[in-house]
Amino acid sequence: MRNTLITGVLLVAAVLLTFLFGSWFDLEVEQTALLGVTSGAVVVLAAPDGHLGRSLGGFVVGIVLALIGFFVRAALLPDTASGRAVYAAVVVALCALVALATRQRLALWALLLGAASFAGAYEAAYNLAPPQVATTSISTLTTLVLCAAMGFLAASLAAPRPERQHVPPPPPAPQAEDHTMENAQ
Repeated sequence: MRNTLITGVLLVAAVLLTFLFGSWFDLEVEQTALLGVTSGAVVVLAAPDGHLGRSLGGFVVGIVLALIGFFVRAALLPDTASGRAVYAAVVVALCALVALATRQRLALWALLLGAASFAGAYEAAYNLAPPQVATTSISTLTTLVLCAAMGFLAASLAAPRPERQHVPPPPPAPQAEDHTMENAQ
C-alpha cells in the first residue's frame, strides 16, 4: 500500500514536471505527456523481477515497429478506414512475430505497449499531414521518448528492488600439513 502511494506521488510529480519543462522549453509535450509518462511507468511496474531491460527493449522495439508502420502506411496504403485497419493489423502481427522470434525475451505486452503508445501519440499529427511523415514522426518520437523517460524514472525510484541474497563464501579448503621441517630434524 505504501509503495503504491509513493509511486503515485512520484508519477504525479513526473507528469507535472513534464508539463512544466515542456512549457518552459516550448517542447510541445501537451498531447503526449500523460500517455508517455504512464507508458514509461508501466514498463517498470509490469516488468517481471530481473527483466526490466527486456521490458524496456520490447517497448522500444514496439515503438520502432509502429514508426515503420506509419512510413509504410504513408507510402502504400490509402488514407481510409481500411488503410488504417491494415496498418494496425500489420503492426500487431509484427509485434507478435518479434515476441515469438525472441521466445518472449521481448514480451508481447511490452511490444504492444510501445506500438500503441507511438500510434496514440502520432495518429493526430499524421492525419494532419501524411506526406510529412518523415519530419512529424521524428518530432513525436522525440516527445514520446522524453515523456516515457520521465515515467520510467519516476516508477524506477519507487519500484521495489529484488533483494540480493548474500551467499557466504565457501569454507577454506583444508591445507595439507607441511612435515618437511619435522622430517628434517
